[in-house]
Formats: sequence, C-alpha cells, structure tokens
Amino acid sequence: MAKKTKPTLIEIIIDALEDIKAKDIKVVNVANITSVSDHVAIASADSNRQTRALAGNVINKVREAGYTIYGSEGEESGEWVLVDCGDVVVHIMQPAIRDYYKLEELWLDGTLEFPKPKREVREAAEAAKPAADAKPKKVAGKKKPVAKKAAVKKGAAGTGTTKKVAAKKVPAKAVVKTKAPVTKPVAKKAVAKKVPAKITVAKVAKKKSA
Repeated sequence: MAKKTKPTLIEIIIDALEDIKAKDIKVVNVANITSVSDHVAIASADSNRQTRALAGNVINKVREAGYTIYGSEGEESGEWVLVDCGDVVVHIMQPAIRDYYKLEELWLDGTLEFPKPKREVREAAEAAKPAADAKPKKVAGKKKPVAKKAAVKKGAAGTGTTKKVAAKKVPAKAVVKTKAPVTKPVAKKAVAKKVPAKITVAKVAKKKSA
C-alpha cells in the first residue's frame, strides 16, 4: 500500500479553519515580498468567541501534525487573533476589523493560492470554451475532405479493374489490325503464283503448235 503523504502546513490550517466555520478564508503566498513568512492566511469570524475557537483549533491541529506554534496574540479581545505557525501567519478577524485594516491590500503583490480567484476561474473557463468549440469544428472539417479523398480512392480502385479490361480490349483491336495486313500479302502471293502458271500453259501451247 502507498504511504500517505503528510499534509502540508497550509492544508492543516485551512482544515482547522473550516472545521469551526470560518468565513472568506484566503491564503496568500508572500515569499517574494517578505522574509517573515512564506504565506499569510486570513479568515473572518462572527464573534469574539468564534475567533478564539478558531485560533485554538488551528493551534491544536498544527501541533498534532508535528509542526511548531511560535506564538499567538489577541485572544483577550477576540477581535483580531494572530497565530504564528512559522512559515504561515494566520489572522482571524471579525468582519468590521477586517474591513478596516484591509490586510489583503497589503499583499496585492503576493499570489493568492486559496481559494483560486473567481475571476481567473471565469477567464479560464471562457478561454477554454472557444478552444473546445473550435476543436470539434476543425476535426469535422478535416474529416470531410478525408472522406472525399477516401471515396475518390475507392472509386479509383473500383475503376482500376475497368481500366485493365479496357487495356485488354485494346490489344485485341491491334490484333485485328495486324490480321488484315497478313491476309493481303497472302492474296498477292497467290496471284503471283497463278501468273507463272498461265505463262507456262502458253509456252506449252506454243511448243505443241510448233
């Protein structure tokens, strides 16, 4: 049996947030922007109680998976709880606080990895539709000429036998032409033979009269 691969830190954090019904979860790759962490995870909670529950679940799940928690802040107020998981920093915020600080705008140069942007999905789907529609048309266009060519080839193959028959008939006509000249010389020779016969008869008659 194949060994199960260990889930990544990001996957563990996302699962932990989804378990407690976090809203609008986003994970941004900021490795090329800052050296503090590789990813930033942001999620919303409806109440102070939920932000604390989400933070606690993230901490527990990450530790159970064998990863390290480097610290957490904000549990007292519950409006904004930060959990430092090393490569991933998790921000759990209430909607009003999130709208006010707009953390997503701080990481615009980063790459949004979760969830996949809806705009990109829509554009990819729109780009795929013309390609999908064009492919069958091209294939259909190619198949028709092929069918015609095949028909022509079949026709050629079928008429090939007729051509061969015609070819056989042509030599027959040639034979007829050659036979006609053959009979003419025979007739001439016969005439040539008869002429000397008459001459000899005349000579014999002369001799007899003499």
